[in-house]
Amino acid sequence: MDLRQLNALVAVADTGSFSAAARALHTVQSNVSTHIARLERELDAVLVDRATGSLTEEGLAVATRARHIQREVEAVVADVASLHDEVAGSVRIGVIGTTARWLVPPLVVAMQQRHPKVHMVIVDATTSSLVPQLTGDRVDLAILHLPLDEPDLVAERLFDEDPMLIAPLTHPLAARDRVTLATIAQHALLLEPQGTGFRDLLDTQAAALGITLTPQAEIDGMRLLASLAFQGFGAAILPASAAPGWVGGEWRELPIDGLDGRSVGLAWRRRGLLSAPARAARDVIRQVVGAEAPDQPGIHPAVGEPPDGDAVAIRTTPSRAASPSAAGAAADKPAKPAPKRKARTSP
Repeated sequence: MDLRQLNALVAVADTGSFSAAARALHTVQSNVSTHIARLERELDAVLVDRATGSLTEEGLAVATRARHIQREVEAVVADVASLHDEVAGSVRIGVIGTTARWLVPPLVVAMQQRHPKVHMVIVDATTSSLVPQLTGDRVDLAILHLPLDEPDLVAERLFDEDPMLIAPLTHPLAARDRVTLATIAQHALLLEPQGTGFRDLLDTQAAALGITLTPQAEIDGMRLLASLAFQGFGAAILPASAAPGWVGGEWRELPIDGLDGRSVGLAWRRRGLLSAPARAARDVIRQVVGAEAPDQPGIHPAVGEPPDGDAVAIRTTPSRAASPSAAGAAADKPAKPAPKRKARTSP
């Protein structure tokens, strides 16, 4: 058994055929077939169904281990390079789309400035998609919605963000200055599917108030859901980062009293040691969030960058989004003017 055989199997798993695997590995199909056949003889098992190109149960098990081996080999090379005062190699970072819009641009710049020999691959995906990619060694780090119910992963909170209602100007709620979850629940909403982090957060708080949210439609993808709300297809409860100020359309953003926001964190695998590029990227992510998050409306950083550049935790309290108990106190105070956006028509 050698790395070429394992690489061939992983390539077939990723591409779905021997010919596509050969193109991905910059070799000929006969080489891929030979490597797979030798690996099957050594393991005395069929790893690839030749009729469909898909991996058998045995093949999937071997491919999972092979991915771990690939990552460890890459980490060995990167760690040795880092001992010579340079961090080099590759790192794969998964990011939920709403966060990627404001975090990835300064992250790319910071990595280029601090670690120019690190090749960074960014994967834009939902939390439900990033968790299996992270446990399966397809990404090294992931920025996603917390909490995680995955014992194989370690996570730290990066920031909290306030919830808000996005309502088209034609929607009945658009005439209000602020809303409560009970008021919102009187209307059908664009929602993520049940079982996704943000939807579960909303349903849990709604259940505590004895109300139920009614979906107008369920969309698994926060950015698509937000786009539908911006275009007037319905009202939606969104985290702050899902509604950047530059988005056009005829809609209003309303604060929601008595609703906790979501937390976004950085996760990596519990097992094994992160490679030098992954460790470097983790530090830079913490520093970029500490520097950029305070400038994002409705986002409250949980990490910061002190003058010496070391990332440290600076907040351990829950999100500053109002809790139900805080909402009661707020009701005795004059309401603050709601943040308003100019009605804009998308080009």
